[in-house]
Amino acid sequence: MSRESTLFFLHGLGLGAGAATALAEELAGTADVVGIDLPGFGSAAGAGAGGVEDMVGWVEQRIGEHGSTRWGLIGHSMGGKIASIVADRAIAGASGLFGLRGIILLAASPLSPEPMDEQRRQQMLEWASSTAISAEHAATFIDANTAAGLSEAARQRAIDLVTTSSAAAWRGWLLRGSREDWSEQAGAVSPVPALIIAGAEDGDDLGAAAQARLNSPRFTDALGVEIPGSGHLVMIEQPELVAEHIRRFWTGFADTAPIVPEGTARAIASPRTSARTRGILAKRALSDSAGYRPMVLDERQLETLRMLAAHIVVQHDPPIDLAARVDRQLADGTGDGWRNADLPDDASAYRLGLDALSDWAQKPPVMREDDLRDLAAGRWSGGGLDGAHMAAWFEDARVDITRQWLAHPATMARIGFDGFANGGDGTRLQGFTDLRAGADETWEPRREGR
Repeated sequence: MSRESTLFFLHGLGLGAGAATALAEELAGTADVVGIDLPGFGSAAGAGAGGVEDMVGWVEQRIGEHGSTRWGLIGHSMGGKIASIVADRAIAGASGLFGLRGIILLAASPLSPEPMDEQRRQQMLEWASSTAISAEHAATFIDANTAAGLSEAARQRAIDLVTTSSAAAWRGWLLRGSREDWSEQAGAVSPVPALIIAGAEDGDDLGAAAQARLNSPRFTDALGVEIPGSGHLVMIEQPELVAEHIRRFWTGFADTAPIVPEGTARAIASPRTSARTRGILAKRALSDSAGYRPMVLDERQLETLRMLAAHIVVQHDPPIDLAARVDRQLADGTGDGWRNADLPDDASAYRLGLDALSDWAQKPPVMREDDLRDLAAGRWSGGGLDGAHMAAWFEDARVDITRQWLAHPATMARIGFDGFANGGDGTRLQGFTDLRAGADETWEPRREGR
């Protein structure tokens, strides 16, 4: 990779950016971990009172100010709920952010109201009945959320973080934020790669079973991990083990997609690109799952299509799994709107065509190239399709594979296409003032009457 990606850490109740210190040290060389103090906590103790919407806006602003165009989210407990909402808004194009690669949830609060024992809630509310949380109550809170105990230095750092919390923000989360239900606003199941970590000794509220029930189903690609010998404060109790799982997830899956150059990423994030277009490009920029299971094709047909795609489009590392994307296109029924009238439906045509090429896939590359020329010329038949039908299907396949490659924002950058940035939302009107090749337009919004 050209440079490290950024993982923004959102802390749990009573903590702050400092809760990520040990984790950041362990992940050095994998990603740059940047902690964000949520409103009402840490260095932002005077900035808020526990409202979810305010926290989401605050985080989006901090990410935008940081300027990373290749990033992910780590959300612990309370911060997990905020991270999930930020991720949903980013992948929908609604926040003006671009470059999200994945999300890591640590003992995370769900989008639905957080399950919490009411007696424990009342006890914690009593701790914040004055202007600050005492060191004694902070110690009780930290000890109740750890399993085997922390080193004295780590325990004291955690206690100090809790005592800096705004009592208003502490109460605001317990009374309002934790009870807010954002599950409907989030929409459909998220395509963002997700790693969901829980402490084996955490309570029933946000432990492994709760994570599997409340958070994992929200993602199409979710990996669940349980950390032995750890309670709720997993990143403080077991930073080495948590970092190991994050590193494997990040370098082996979430951050393996082609890199969208910074200039293109900033154009996509800018007001020149509509939210709808930004969301479409954000989804296309996500990594393809290494364990992708075909939805329309079978495994052998998918592998044949991958070999066919490699002949049609020569890619640089890391490659896009064009065959998997075509399979998803077939499942969704979202082609280019054109189909040869002499062919069966797209899914059936692909199955027949790829079955006819099953022996072709076993040949040496030079012979495969010669066979593809015969296929395009109508001199190949099989699988129930004659030569003309095979040629027609092969033409459709070439178009579909090439379209999937061209649709990726990294490819758009490579060929110099920026037509997606032709006008944003609201009062801005579409159009460029300078279309000369090689010229960078200094753009200002053109408004009615100008």
